[in-house]
Amino acid sequence: MKKANKEYCEGNMTEAGLRSFIMSGLRSKSLRWRPRSAAIAEVCIGKGINPATGRECKLHKCPDCDGLFPQNQMQADHIEPVVPLEGFPYLAELFLGYDWTEVVKRMFCEKEGYRVLCKDCHKVVTQAERNERKRLKNK
Repeated sequence: MKKANKEYCEGNMTEAGLRSFIMSGLRSKSLRWRPRSAAIAEVCIGKGINPATGRECKLHKCPDCDGLFPQNQMQADHIEPVVPLEGFPYLAELFLGYDWTEVVKRMFCEKEGYRVLCKDCHKVVTQAERNERKRLKNK
């Protein structure tokens, strides 16, 4: 098995590690992206009782399972995946070299670029995308 070159971060990080580091930083910033918050607010149906705490809260409806959840149980899913199903090599080919511009545009999309799901439904969608990426990679 070939060992990956650690050519980044003073010889401590591979290209995949660098990619992961950058994506992690972008994801943390995306949590405060206003259009993302606006998309979540849009699925609020009003006040109700939080089933977990018994306290009053704003409830949001998941369009996939029709469940009612407090805001902290809702996640904004990118309609167009941030990383195409074909993966990063596809981006590299498409954008000649490695251009993060397309990744950033996809991650920081406008409100219409999100669909809001409960955490469980979002996990299902994310897992399906991962499985499709694996399938395409192994073709």
